Amino acid sequence: MSEVGRLLRGWRDTRRMSQLGLSGRSGVSTRHLSFVETGRSRPTRQMLLRLAEELDVPLRARNELLLAAGYAPAYSESELDGPPLADVLTALRNVLAGHAPHPAVLVDRHWTMVDANDGVALFTAGCAAELLTPPVNVLRLALHPAGMAPRIRNLAEWRTHILHRLDRQTAATGDPELRDLRTELAGYPGGEVTARPDGLVVPLRFDDLDFFSITTVLGTPRDVTLSELAIEAFLPADAATANALHRGVAGSGYGSRAR
Repeated sequence: MSEVGRLLRGWRDTRRMSQLGLSGRSGVSTRHLSFVETGRSRPTRQMLLRLAEELDVPLRARNELLLAAGYAPAYSESELDGPPLADVLTALRNVLAGHAPHPAVLVDRHWTMVDANDGVALFTAGCAAELLTPPVNVLRLALHPAGMAPRIRNLAEWRTHILHRLDRQTAATGDPELRDLRTELAGYPGGEVTARPDGLVVPLRFDDLDFFSITTVLGTPRDVTLSELAIEAFLPADAATANALHRGVAGSGYGSRAR
C-alpha cells in the first residue's frame, strides 16, 4: 500500500465509509479507489481533493494527502502574527471585545489560548501562575486542580462534557496531540457522569454564576491556520448571571494576546 493509499484508507475508515459509499459520493469508481488505496494507481490532484472534500478531511490533512501523492499543498499555512492573517485576526479580536462583559477566548486546534477578552479574568482569578503562563491551554486551565476546577460546582458534568468533546475532535482530526491532552485531562480528579444530563444545554456552573457556551469557527477558510481557530464564548444561562456580569463582577485583569 502506498503512503497516499494508506492515508486515504485511514480517513475512509475514520469516517466509517465504504469504498462503495465514497464512490457514490465522489464519482470515482470503486475499482479505481481500490487501486489507489493499494498503490496500484496514482490519483490525480483533482481526484484527491474531491475525495478529501467528501470525507470532510481537515485542511492540514488534505495537504498531507497531496504531499504523499507527490503534489504541492493546496492550502497555505500562515503564521498567526504574520501579515496575511492580520485583517482576519483583527476582526476576530473585535468579536471577542464585543462579547464583553461575557467571557470569550480565541483558541487554536489544541485549545491553546490565542487571545481573550477581559471577561475571562473572572475564570482565571486565583488560578496557579504556571497555568496562566503562555502558552495557556484552556482545557487544562479548566480541569486542573490548581485551575478553575475547585470553583466549578458541576465539575463532574463539565469534565465529562470536555472529555467527550475531545473524543469527538480526536476522531474527526486524528490528531495525536489531542489524544495525549485527553489522556492528561482524564487523569485529573473530578469524576464523570454517566446519566443523561438534564436541561437544554450542559451548563458551566462557576461560583454562583451559570453559563452556557457557543463555539464559532470561520465558515469558508482557505488557510490551514485559520481553519483551526475557534472562538469559545460564554453566555449567561440566567438573569442573575447576566445582571452580575453587567454590574462588573468580572472586573478587568487577564487581558488579551495570551499566546
